[in-house]
Amino acid sequence: MGRAYQNRKESMAKTSDAKARVYSKYGREIYVVAKSGGVEPDGNLALRSLIDRAKKDQVPSHVIEKALDKAKGGGGEDFSTARYEGFGPGGTMVIVECLTDNPNRTFGDVRQCFTKTKNKIGNQGCASHMFDHSAIFVFNGDDEEAALEALMEADVDVSDIECEDGKITVFAPHTEFAKARTALVNGFEGIDFDVEEIQFVPQNPTTISGDDIEVMDRMLALLEDCDDVQNVYHNAEY
Repeated sequence: MGRAYQNRKESMAKTSDAKARVYSKYGREIYVVAKSGGVEPDGNLALRSLIDRAKKDQVPSHVIEKALDKAKGGGGEDFSTARYEGFGPGGTMVIVECLTDNPNRTFGDVRQCFTKTKNKIGNQGCASHMFDHSAIFVFNGDDEEAALEALMEADVDVSDIECEDGKITVFAPHTEFAKARTALVNGFEGIDFDVEEIQFVPQNPTTISGDDIEVMDRMLALLEDCDDVQNVYHNAEY
């Protein structure tokens, strides 16, 4: 119990420039998901979940609609996923997920964020082996047993389930995302997810203090400013 995940709302943009970057990241991700899986949310579970998350993060509807219209056109940029891993201050580990139309440029930008803060980008797999790639669902409730029963009846491989402060949190392997979501929707009428996404969850957090906190914050800020960076995960515990 007590597994930590990173709530993206903690770093929601407060300035207009930062908000524009957030909207751009969502627009790019919606475009890619819609182009690969179809533009109709009812037939594309990943798209539906992404649009719901964008709305909760106050992304304007015109940003969402523009991305969908772009995907309908069939043309546009050819984005691909890229994942970079490295080491942060105090022995911490960092995973950076990107969507890029130029992998060489993106790698250079991400590497510069590490080197500018005297940290080191590593090889594929150097950090991810210390994380679980998990589907995470958070919703209002206090009946942990009912949630577990609904998931078990649907043959979902549940990694962990928590109940705290009127919120139930479910962790499952990332490959179980669709099955777990369907089981919860069918098991709890009118369910409204606070979180429904796939993240890298650290197996063992590393506590940092003093100057290491300042260095970590600076590196995360630099990565946040990179257009191609979509998500950043780390195992630092302040």
